[in-house]
Amino acid sequence: MQPFADSGPVETPDVSGAYPRLSQAQIDLLSRVGTIRGSAAGEVLTREGDLDGDFFVVLQGTVVVVEGLLDVQGNQAAQLGPGTHILEVHGPGRFLGELGLVEGQPSFVSSVSAEASKVLQISGEDLRRVVLTDAAVGETILRAYLQRRILLIGTGAGIRIVGSRFSRDTLRLLEFSASNRLPHRLVDLENDGQAQAILDRVGIPAGDLPAVVLNASQVLRNPSNADLALATGLRAVKEHSTTYDLMVIGAGPAGLAAAVYAASDGLSVVLKEGGGLGGQAGTSPRIENFLGFPAGISGGELTERAILQARKFGVHINVACGARTIALTDGGFRAEFNGSGPASSRAALLATGVHYRRLPIAGLESLEGNSVFYAATVHEARLCGSQPVTVVGGGNSAGQAALFLAGTGAAVRLVVRGTDLRADMSRYLADRIEEQSAITVLLGATIVGVSGSGALEQVVVDLRATGEQHTFDSRYLFIFIGAVPHTEWLQGTLALDDKGFILTGADLGEFPPEFSHLGRRRLPLETSVPGMFAVGDVRHGSVKRVTAAAGEGSTAVAMIHEHLRLLRFGPSSDAEPLASDPTSATTA
Repeated sequence: MQPFADSGPVETPDVSGAYPRLSQAQIDLLSRVGTIRGSAAGEVLTREGDLDGDFFVVLQGTVVVVEGLLDVQGNQAAQLGPGTHILEVHGPGRFLGELGLVEGQPSFVSSVSAEASKVLQISGEDLRRVVLTDAAVGETILRAYLQRRILLIGTGAGIRIVGSRFSRDTLRLLEFSASNRLPHRLVDLENDGQAQAILDRVGIPAGDLPAVVLNASQVLRNPSNADLALATGLRAVKEHSTTYDLMVIGAGPAGLAAAVYAASDGLSVVLKEGGGLGGQAGTSPRIENFLGFPAGISGGELTERAILQARKFGVHINVACGARTIALTDGGFRAEFNGSGPASSRAALLATGVHYRRLPIAGLESLEGNSVFYAATVHEARLCGSQPVTVVGGGNSAGQAALFLAGTGAAVRLVVRGTDLRADMSRYLADRIEEQSAITVLLGATIVGVSGSGALEQVVVDLRATGEQHTFDSRYLFIFIGAVPHTEWLQGTLALDDKGFILTGADLGEFPPEFSHLGRRRLPLETSVPGMFAVGDVRHGSVKRVTAAAGEGSTAVAMIHEHLRLLRFGPSSDAEPLASDPTSATTA
């Protein structure tokens, strides 16, 4: 059965490099690991929710990318029902897929031949090898896939989270999906006319909500974050049967850098993250002072590239497993986690980062997740549209959020407690904010009240200079007012400063007598517990910048090598440091 009109669909124009056409040389290179075959009209090449899909290059004919495809069995031609939306149309030279294909995630969309076609088919495993090892074609595919993920998120395609926006579990699933850059949308019971139709189609009673619809036949009923992570390819394993050389807790820039450098040196590494991969940096709309990216790079793209590097070198990545305890036992470490089994390692690195403080305002908590946010990403920008938005904070995070939201069409009011915009914000950001007509800056101001029925409607701002209070319309509020370290679970385990940041190196002095058997001094990034290191924002005295965090993570690996060498050979050994140890030779 022909699923399309005789006139055929029109090919989607290339947008920001998301849909490039491969050269013949690139197609020839890919043909070495693939198979050329025919594809009948209506044949489903990739299906929503499927893991381990294949990569396709269109050689002849036309292929459409859709969401909401009706369930198709065997070799049946696809039937495009009333809930099916065509997202993309590709002709000869174009390739299919998006970021999930190289990251081991399920497909968030389906691909269907619009007519009899010819395609080059390559397994997902072979594609990942090409992307990670062959710059001639790998960078073209990866750059396109990164852009396609952004476009998918912006259109609201992907998994459907069905539930009430007033439900804490619904908001939890939305926050987890957004922080891990999963394409998704909320099907709101109160406002979305499709909600009941979806519930009827997949047979979900109201008592099982919220639910996550992966495709026509895969539904998760009020899943935990851990269950959603497993279903969407964000976790490698649920249990750990081995002792690793290094356990990294926290997957922001510092933790990712440490994992990549350690694994590339041949260490076995497990990376554990309780929330979103990339940490706060992963939610940054644009980082403009990261070395080597003169035009800037989004925190999401930087994170995705780092994740691919980590997986390339064999890092075991587990998301949605917040650390509960960690202890030194028999010369190694054992950590307990929420949502997964324990993990053991010979060395440990803490990179748990920080979280933003909350405003002490009555009624604010009930609005969090639906109109009050602590990150400004594509997900939130899609919600805001051109409605009035308030951003609170005077640092770089607040400045980046204000510029990003204004760039997407929102009218932004930036509320800054201090009287000088450049006091805590980089000059280049402050200059751009002052040049942006869509941003109104209120200096010497604080938010003292919010109001709204079910969602934010107004904010009350106190202007300290005049003693006046003004009420402004605001449909969304973004808060960036300083940070608190994620160290509550470490109380009593190691030394912290009076604000909860982890003390390391010179701030601690020499090891006490009970560790004299180590035969060495405390290393610069080592905590009060030998063999446990801390890097990034969670460490006392660290520079709160993405580049500094990544630098600390990579630097710590040299110290971890030294610790492991002494564990293996003892302090009196004449053994040489590992060849890959950065302390013994200059390495890339």
